[in-house]
Amino acid sequence: MTLPPSIPHNYTPLTPVSFLLRAALIAPDSPAIVHPERGVKLTYSQWAARTLSLTFGILGTQGWRTGERVAVIAPNCPMILELHTAILAAGGIITPINIRNTPAEIAYILKHSGSRLIFCDSEYQHLLRSNESSSPSAQIIISNDSGGRDDSDPYEHFLDAGHRIWAEAEQAGEKSSMGQLKRGWELIDHPANENAPAALCYTSGTTGRPKGVLTTHRGAYLAAISNAFEAGLGAESVYLWVLPAFHACGWTFPWAVNAAFAAHYILRKVDNDQIWSALLQGGTTHYAGAPTVQIGIVNHGRAERLPRTIRVAVAASAPTSALLSQMEKLNLLPVHVYGLTESYGPVSRRYPHRSWADLSTDDRARLMARQGHGFLTADEVRVCRVPPEDADPQSVALEDVRRDGKEMGEIVMRGNIVMQEYYNDAEATRKTFRDGWFCTGDLAVRHPGGEIQIADRKKDLYISGGENVSSLMVETELSSHPAVLECAVVARKDPKWQEVGHAFVVLRPDHRASEKELQEHCRKHMSKFAVPKFVDLVAELPKNATGKLQKNVLRERVAKLAESAADRQAKSKL
Repeated sequence: MTLPPSIPHNYTPLTPVSFLLRAALIAPDSPAIVHPERGVKLTYSQWAARTLSLTFGILGTQGWRTGERVAVIAPNCPMILELHTAILAAGGIITPINIRNTPAEIAYILKHSGSRLIFCDSEYQHLLRSNESSSPSAQIIISNDSGGRDDSDPYEHFLDAGHRIWAEAEQAGEKSSMGQLKRGWELIDHPANENAPAALCYTSGTTGRPKGVLTTHRGAYLAAISNAFEAGLGAESVYLWVLPAFHACGWTFPWAVNAAFAAHYILRKVDNDQIWSALLQGGTTHYAGAPTVQIGIVNHGRAERLPRTIRVAVAASAPTSALLSQMEKLNLLPVHVYGLTESYGPVSRRYPHRSWADLSTDDRARLMARQGHGFLTADEVRVCRVPPEDADPQSVALEDVRRDGKEMGEIVMRGNIVMQEYYNDAEATRKTFRDGWFCTGDLAVRHPGGEIQIADRKKDLYISGGENVSSLMVETELSSHPAVLECAVVARKDPKWQEVGHAFVVLRPDHRASEKELQEHCRKHMSKFAVPKFVDLVAELPKNATGKLQKNVLRERVAKLAESAADRQAKSKL
């Protein structure tokens, strides 16, 4: 890329686009894309050329302007990874959309973002509503994920058109400041402002309309550097795409893998059989996913101890001692991270100590459950006291909790890898920032060593008989029962105690446990008021596309149950 002449000699604006170009320069013949479902393999030099054609194709769209939002509706595939570089190189803002969203939700996001250019995988074309999804002038490009092997693939035609524009630009004979003819990526202008928006990722919207999280070139560059470093990615690494690339821009791994000259191994969906093929025969060294995803992987019929250690970034809740033990037996090394869409994905992690080697699995699991310290390029997060309910949060100064592992407060963060703002929502942006710190809504404690540990989300903390109960704490203890595969606890209204816990439990295959037995297990490990009053044994828990538990669905379910119970009680008194 060509820097504007106004840029000082001692400064180059940061952009994650540079990672692909550097990989193509230094490791041109190294594998970049491995897509076994489509029989596609690309080296970094081939992929950089393909991505440049895509960049020119975007620049050549009618009415294109810098700062345009470009929507992407696709599973893990080469297209979505290519667009993470090409859109930014063209001066646009990538807007990846969850393929699990409803057509109505996608219509809202497209309208709110103002996307006039939409790339959509053909498998998810049904999610586009012609009358609602976009403006009448929106251009929609469909991809058959053919890798150039389907002559009718519209996405490949778009790339061909971009390649022609690229050839015409070279023929025009534009010269660089050194008097040489520009070739290839030299024809693309380097972003002049590293703080320009790069990505617009929408939150899940489980408690209302999804919010658009606007992040920058600089933040994406630094977050990718952190993820490559913290994950231990290198030139020999093979990153398996289990985590959806549309989720918070795949935690910046579309750029982090390029920064390490590593290979992207692509799976279009979470299929445990295909995952084990990739682990056993695909050379996989790294992947990322929620504990619920790990549960499916370690309990699959093909599970066996791997000949090499595979590093696994685990977000959301920490792996239980039972899950940790299973992962270790299979040579899967969990790296526990914490973050949000508003922090480009992971922003902190638990750093292990050598002394852990002599501890029991249960003790190590409890230590690993702490979310730890800030990433390489991140500031340390704080845990601050929550303002009284009757106070205006904006008027209350932030005050840190004690480092005793007991006092609970809210996690707040700032720094290089925190979002710029909520797009077109000044009020939501104002409400979520205090004293220049982003308030996450996550409750935690801080231990004497400085590491934080998530206690719960504000909305997942409930009051039973005047006592605060953390649903996460109840879930952690409930999961320690040998028959429990996974579980979730939500609050349920109660006429006597105000709120009580309602647990939903999935048992391990070939294990048996009654509701009463699980409650007795809880009584041995927690206060009486925290023991779930209701326990339902279920076949599965509701989850979104990233494997994240959908507690809003469970809350709706228990609300109906509580309402029915109240009706029955009222009728019995008549």
